[in-house]
Formats: sequence, structure tokens, C-alpha cells
Amino acid sequence: MLLRALVALLLSLSVLITAQAADVSYSREVQPILTQKCVACHACYDAPCQLNLGSGEGVQRGASKALVYDGARTKAQPTTRLYFDAQGERAWRQKGFESVLDAQGGQAALMARMLELGRANPPTPNAKLPSDLDIRIERSNQCPLPGEFDAYAKKFAHAGMPFAVAGLTDAEYATVQRWLKQGAPVDEQALQPSAAEQQQIAEWENLLNAPGARETLVGRWLFEHLFLAHLYFEGGEAGHFFQLMRSRTPSGQPIDPIATRRPNEDPGSQFYYRLWPIQGVIVHKTHITYPLSPRKLARTKQLFFSGDWTVDAIPGYGAQRRANPFETFQAIPAQARYQFMLDNAEYFVRTFIRGPVCRGQIATDVIRDNFWALFQDPQHDLYLTDPNYRAQATPLLAMPGQFDDIGDVLGLWKTYRDKRNDYEELRKDAYADAPPPGWADIWAGNDNALLSIFRQYDSASVRKGLIGEIPQTMWLLDYPLLERTYYQLVVNFDVFGNVSHQAQTRLYFDLIRNGAEVNFLRLMPAESRDALLSDWYQNSGKLKMWLDYQSIDDNSPSGLALPAQQPQQDFAKQLLQRYAGLNARPDPINRCTDGNCYRGRAPAALQQVEQALSRLASRPAAGLRVINQLPEATLLRVELADGQREIYSLLRNRMHSNVAFMLGEDLRYQPGLDTLTVYPGVLTSYPNFLFNLRADEVPVFVDALARVQDQPALDKVVERWGIRRSNPQFWRYFNDLSAYLQETDPVEAGVLDMNRYGNL
Repeated sequence: MLLRALVALLLSLSVLITAQAADVSYSREVQPILTQKCVACHACYDAPCQLNLGSGEGVQRGASKALVYDGARTKAQPTTRLYFDAQGERAWRQKGFESVLDAQGGQAALMARMLELGRANPPTPNAKLPSDLDIRIERSNQCPLPGEFDAYAKKFAHAGMPFAVAGLTDAEYATVQRWLKQGAPVDEQALQPSAAEQQQIAEWENLLNAPGARETLVGRWLFEHLFLAHLYFEGGEAGHFFQLMRSRTPSGQPIDPIATRRPNEDPGSQFYYRLWPIQGVIVHKTHITYPLSPRKLARTKQLFFSGDWTVDAIPGYGAQRRANPFETFQAIPAQARYQFMLDNAEYFVRTFIRGPVCRGQIATDVIRDNFWALFQDPQHDLYLTDPNYRAQATPLLAMPGQFDDIGDVLGLWKTYRDKRNDYEELRKDAYADAPPPGWADIWAGNDNALLSIFRQYDSASVRKGLIGEIPQTMWLLDYPLLERTYYQLVVNFDVFGNVSHQAQTRLYFDLIRNGAEVNFLRLMPAESRDALLSDWYQNSGKLKMWLDYQSIDDNSPSGLALPAQQPQQDFAKQLLQRYAGLNARPDPINRCTDGNCYRGRAPAALQQVEQALSRLASRPAAGLRVINQLPEATLLRVELADGQREIYSLLRNRMHSNVAFMLGEDLRYQPGLDTLTVYPGVLTSYPNFLFNLRADEVPVFVDALARVQDQPALDKVVERWGIRRSNPQFWRYFNDLSAYLQETDPVEAGVLDMNRYGNL
């Protein structure tokens, strides 16, 4: 018996030693750990030290000291887009990236040492992080090289990885360290399209690469409008997304991407449009989806090729072509271009509101914290219906940012501002002669017609439907505005550009916002427009109106029967009634009119939860002091008795006297007027904090928040229900947010970002 037991022990030890000696699989064992514990910070351009851990390519690329977000640089810097600007480890080394996987000088790999440092100095469980530990998104990242690590560890003992948050489990830590000791082999397999997807890819590539002048121009316009999209196919595989790009190789051959700085720069004489499977982990902040299907393909052909329009010559790719896409693509019927954008308006607004660059205060500080967006019906858009007006307007629609000479930034800005104001004057006169605008002027083609936008400091989100209380401002976008916003903030914007380029972009977007607001004012009674505009541009905003904005039309009548007093509120109420069938997200929590402040189809337990939460909604901070203590985006995880859970977003809407200036935003805050929007679901890519509570605790939680007057009082609420970064179960709760997205809206699901998770 003893011999038999000894043999069994030896066999088990042998199995254990063999298992420990076996190669660790990057794809099966390591990447899932990185996805669960690292990608929440290390993805997109705002990844610390540009270390992107969402794919084998990113892991092998390593880290760089070069800053992507540098609003003061005088020269544009080289682009460092993963998969585009270099392929393979050697190419990235030539661009200045340092390995985090290689052991150097007798020392372990940087990743191993960073993990060791984090493990040696974990945060105190459930406690606030030390006040001297800088976790701000704007913090200065050190990005130590191997020879600098000892000094880094001595100075920043609590800045190991994962940074300022609960760390890896023992098993996860052992797996990653063993993989690193084995030389960190990467066995990642590129995602491959299914047979059904491959068939649709071929059909779309045939359309985009079809011969002929008309086809060439349409293919170019479609590429410039879909290059940022995460495309997916009806009937395709779950989790499969594709990116449209230009390749040196035709369909059927491996893709060889052409990496121009902007998508509307010259790709050379020989190129092909290709659909490339998106590799790596899908992260929510860059996941801007667009559906493709046989029906969409037929719709695209019908829009662009059903008429008999012709092309005299294919335009080039110079700066003027980039500055004015209305001239570049004027041969394509404007009706087709606008309708294509309207069909998926949420996508296009997301591209410039959520943004392609992951950190966008240069754009977001020019918008209100919450507003609704509507669209002008194509049949009532004079740019589409009046050729003479279109011919006069087109030269005035050019946009700045193509030249980044710092010495001439003011002159460039004034030139384009004056063109824009000449256009606004032309538009005002033309529409004054048109019939008064009525409900028919507002597009109602599908559920993309009504959009809600929420800003959270340097990020923002877009949702179909009218969410939240009636906002202070609304936008009415016609084709010239929608197209200019898209080109200015997406196609032509260069996150690697210099201060001149970024300033011109920001200043012109201010004019775009003003134009969308002025368009909306035309729906209001003439006698109320000046008062509304004055409310939107209080204090210093009036100076900006005098300096840079064109005067509004306060004479021409509206076709809507709205009262002179509070016409915007009356308009919103009628809008909600008339467009109820298109409103993708009715909102009884924030707009409770009958005392039943919950979704009628929600389970009874959630109805009670929402009834309690409605007490926090749409109340000014002057009467609900806790608002001044809350961050931009707080999430509530509510556990039900049956084991299910619901997620609610609490979005803080900061009020400003105006949003018309690039600097001094803090000076224009009106904190006593801040409100909360409460809505089921995850309405942000960047949670700032998470509370977890049982459904039966929600009324007590709401009562506790209502009593908060200062930070110590909020601390007590956090200690009872909050999930601090130091919580040993932090990752369980944080990753459950992504799991919730996967369950409720799998097409839109992705890993959320925790770079902005606060230290409450």
C-alpha cells in the first residue's frame, strides 16, 4: 500500500512538473488575462505609453515615450496606428517602440517587473488610494526603459501593474510570468471571415472597385464615410467585424494596407478597397458599428446609380479637395449623399461625438453636456432642392485644418470663419424666402431620426431616441452641417497633428454647433428667438456672438403653432407625441408625467427600483447637493432576488453659461444647475465609478444620496455600496459591465475603459 501511494505521489508530481514545463499558450491563456485585467486601460491612443494589450501585435509592439495627446506640439508627429503604420516587431522597433517582453541586461522583461512591482505594493483593500498617487487621465506617464526601471520602482513604488487597482490572482500572475520566462511566444491566429461573410465581402468589394468614372467617385466617397466603421454582416459570425481600407492588392490576395495620414490623402495610382477582419479585443470606446447586408447593398446601388448623372473628371487629392468635399464630390447627387448618411445617422453622429481618437476634449468642450439632435428632411433642404443655391453655397463650405502653419493660424481661422459666416448669411436669406418650416421639415425616415447626446468632459456618447429631461439646446442638422461636421472631426482630423491644426478644428466646430442651434431656432416663434439665443450664450457668450457669429433671422415666421413663452418645452412635448413611433427609448424615469416613473414593461421589482431612482433625475444640484460630489458617469449595478441584475447609468449634466470658448471652461460652470440623467443600460464607454446594491436597498441608497451635503457624507455611501479600485472583487464587478453589454446588445458590446475610474 505504501509503495502504491508513493508511486501515485511521484506520478502526480511528474504531471505537475510537466504541466509547469509545458508552453503557455498566448491565445488561450495569456490574452484572456490581459483582456480581463489590462485592456481596460491599455487600448487605443490613450493607452499609457501607447502600450496596447488587446492583441499579439500590440503586445509585441511594446511601449513608447512619445505622447499622442500633446496639445502644445508645434510640429505634427509620425503616426503610430497599430496594424497600419508598421507590421511586425522589427518595424515597430524602428519607430522607437521598446519591447516589454524581452529580458535585457540580465533583468526580467519590463512586463514581468511591472507586475512584480504591483504585486509587491498592492492597494489597501477597499480603501481610498493614497492622495499622492496620481490616477488622472492627464497624469504624466513615465514609461521607463529597462535601464530606468530600478529608479522608477524606487520613486513610484505604488505604480506597478495593474495600475492603482486590484491585481492579478495568484493563478493569473503565475501564468503570465511563466509565459514571459518561456520567451513570451505569441501564437495569435488572425480572425478569418466565414463563407457567408466572404460572399458578402466579395459583393461589396466588387461594388467599391467597379470600373468607370461614376463608380470610382462613389467608391471613394463611400470609403471616406465608412473607413472608421466596425462593419458587420447580417448572417455573419458573432463578434466578427471588418474595416474598410485601401490596399495595394486586389480582392482574393492578402491585404497590404496603404497607410496615409488621412483617409482622403493620395493612396497612389494603383489601389483597391478591401474589407479586413478587425483583429484583437473589441473595446467599446472605438467600437462604432455599421451594418452591411444584401438589402443595404441594394439600397446603396439604388441611391447612387439609379440616376443618369455623369462625371467629367476624377478629382485629385490635394489640400483643396480635402478642405471642401462638397466640391470634390459635387458630381454625385447631393440627395444620394445626404440620404445615405441619414439612413444610419446614429453611426455618423457617433463618429464625431464618441470620436475616433478616444480622448476628445478638443471637440467635446464645444458641446453641451446633454442635447437632442434632429435632421432636416431632404425634401426641405435647399442645398438638395435648389441648384442655384447649391452653386452659391458650395464654395463657402470649405473647412480649415489642411495647413498647420503656426504663424498663420489666426489668418487661416479668420478666412474660414468669414466664409462660414457668408454661407450663414446666404442660408438665412434663402430660407427667409422659403415656406415657414413645419413638422414636415424634420426628417422622420427611421429610428435614427431622434438622437440623444451626452458629454462626460473629454468623451461623449450617442443613443437613438430622446433620453433625459428636455435639454437647454437642440440641434437641427441639414446636409451641409452633417457633412462638414463629419469631415472636420473625423476625416480631416489628425490626432497626431500640431497645435495649429487642433486649434483650427476646435474653433470651426464651435461654428458648426452654432449653426445647428441657429437652424433649430428657425422652428421657434420669431419673437422668442433672441431670448433663447441669449440664454444659450450668457455672459462672455455674448462677446463671442459679436465677434464670430452671424446674426440670426428673428423676423421670418415659423410654421409651428408654438407659444411665445417656453416654446422649446412645448416643441419637445409635441415632438415626443408626434414621433412616439420613432422614439427608440421612451424615458418615464427622467420625464415622469403621471407618477408612474418606470418602464411599463419592466419586471415589478425593477419598476420599484426605477420609481425610487426617479427621485434623483432632473433635479438641479442646488436642491440635490450630492450631484456636486458625483463624477461625470456613475453606474449602478442592481441585483435582483432571482439572481439577475440591471445596470443603470447616472450621468452628471454640467451646466455652463456658454460653451463658446476654447479655454476657461471652469469659469463658465454653473454647478448649482447641474442635473442627473438616470437611465437603464451602460451609456458611457468610460465609467467613473460603480455602486453595487440589492434591489431592495435602492430606496435606502437614494435616501442616503439625497442627504449628502459634502464629501465625508458621500464617503459613507461609498463605503457601504461603492466598488473602489482597491476592492478585491473589483474586476469581477467591472468586467460584468462588459458581460451585461454582451447579453443585452451583443453587436455594440466591448470592453469598457477604466482610465477615468475615480478615487471616491
